[in-house]
Amino acid sequence: MASTWFESVAEAQRRARKRLPKGVYGALVAGSERGLTVEDNLAAFAELGFAPHTAGLANERNTAVTVMGQSLSMPVLISPTGVQAVHPDGEVAVARAAAARGVAMGLSSFASKPIEEVVAANPQTFFQMYWVGTREEMLARMDRARRAGAVGMIATLDWSFAYGRDWGSPFIPEKIDFEAARRYAPQVLVKPRWLLDFARTGKIPDLTVPNMVANPGDPAPTFFGAYGMWMQSPMPTWEDVAWLREQWDGPFMLKGVMRVDDAKRAVDAGVTAISVSNHGGNNLDGTPASIRALPSVAAAVGDQVDVLLDGGIRRGGDVAKALALGAKAVMIGRAYLWGLGANGQAGVENVLDLLRDGLGSAMTGLGRADVSALSRDDLVIPEGFERRLGDVAVANALLGTSPARARSREA
Repeated sequence: MASTWFESVAEAQRRARKRLPKGVYGALVAGSERGLTVEDNLAAFAELGFAPHTAGLANERNTAVTVMGQSLSMPVLISPTGVQAVHPDGEVAVARAAAARGVAMGLSSFASKPIEEVVAANPQTFFQMYWVGTREEMLARMDRARRAGAVGMIATLDWSFAYGRDWGSPFIPEKIDFEAARRYAPQVLVKPRWLLDFARTGKIPDLTVPNMVANPGDPAPTFFGAYGMWMQSPMPTWEDVAWLREQWDGPFMLKGVMRVDDAKRAVDAGVTAISVSNHGGNNLDGTPASIRALPSVAAAVGDQVDVLLDGGIRRGGDVAKALALGAKAVMIGRAYLWGLGANGQAGVENVLDLLRDGLGSAMTGLGRADVSALSRDDLVIPEGFERRLGDVAVANALLGTSPARARSREA
């Protein structure tokens, strides 16, 4: 019998692709439009090298960190992703895996499992909010998260509603009915193991989003119903971000920050953490890899808030590189979803083990006994690697203009 253990995230992806219906797998791997940003998220990590030592290597490897008030076994958090119907247990399986490995869970508003079940599986759960609906509706959802025991809030604003995908549409029907069964049967029936997983539970994939209502048990919209609400909601302003932050009296992350000026405005709005993120390549295609934008953002605000990085993390060495460039921790998305699709909760635990072990190996080779000691000196960074987005001081310098002179010209 073949082993269920896999030795790399790439192997988890291969097994998930083999196990899942084509459209389900496509929903995990897809980015927006041409996929330029998805590709750069991966390519950028490959451009960074290590500068290892020969002797005096680290005998100990302390990977523990405190992020947004939570003590974690390693600097890795589960990034919130929508409708995890790749497995019957979905987000609950992920939360259990994260708890078993001592890391925090991020739960999406568009998740397929209610927050109450997820917090029960992992008390270190952060609830993620989109700017959807009226302020009263958002307050009600935040209050539900508070009652459920969420330890923090993640506000995600980095999605520009890009429609075109060069590789076609993912498998997300509006609801499971006769028409959906007829349309998707050809790709589902050729993946009997995936279908059997759901058959054993007596459930069909749940395409509603129960965390988009104020109380557990209230009728929940479908994924696309909630998506339609999102598209009809006015885009939030910085004043809205400050208001949202004021409604939550605990740790509050703004996810999707790629520019220095936005990072500074986020600090002004009162956030306690930011994630340098391009929504995994599902936002505005052509945005640089988040790891390229990280150094300038971390240098600008890293002494005031926790700075995290998500996008392109596939191995423990990638975690080490992000920390060396200024991140306090990273968030993972596709990596754990492939683990979930390949082997359920055990597959997610497998992925987290791979990241932990790979990070430890990098620390040993670099002579770092504690993750907090990782720095730029540990990396080989090619010329032109970084992208300083929205850095007014750098822009002025490139133009040969000081801020004072620029103001004088404007006057």
